[in-house]
Amino acid sequence: MRKRVTEQVLQNWDDVNDALRLIGEADNAITVIDSEMNAQIARIKADAKEKIKAHEENKKLQEMVIQQYVQSHRAELKGKSYKLAFGTVGFRASTKLVLPKEIRPIIENLKRNGMMDCLNTTVTVNKEVLKTYAEEQIIEVGGTLKKEDTFWYEIDRESARDGK
Repeated sequence: MRKRVTEQVLQNWDDVNDALRLIGEADNAITVIDSEMNAQIARIKADAKEKIKAHEENKKLQEMVIQQYVQSHRAELKGKSYKLAFGTVGFRASTKLVLPKEIRPIIENLKRNGMMDCLNTTVTVNKEVLKTYAEEQIIEVGGTLKKEDTFWYEIDRESARDGK
């Protein structure tokens, strides 16, 4: 929740310094809480991964033995599948596109044959590079430079941690 400050709260530079200290203390507390949370998440993920491992291995084994059985009894399938109480097994036709490692000739052939819909192209404006051009050039291409003073502050983390 954001609060808009309408009247001046701080009365002098010591008040500003205290406010910076409070921000530093808050940042330090947030860092500690965030670190604890990440450590707990890492532990939970590691525990879950260990518990899942045996189930995944069993699942892969069952998939292999089912595939082996269905493959050897393919003639008994009604069509391409066989329905059982706990599921259906079978075979389905699939098409896989295989491209060579050297893709440039394919890209050139697609362009030559007018198959541009097969190519992915993404064009965006690199604002950081455009910002390095002269203002006249930026305006010429349709951009503008917005100049403003922006407030900043920097916390001395060591002092905030020590409370001094």
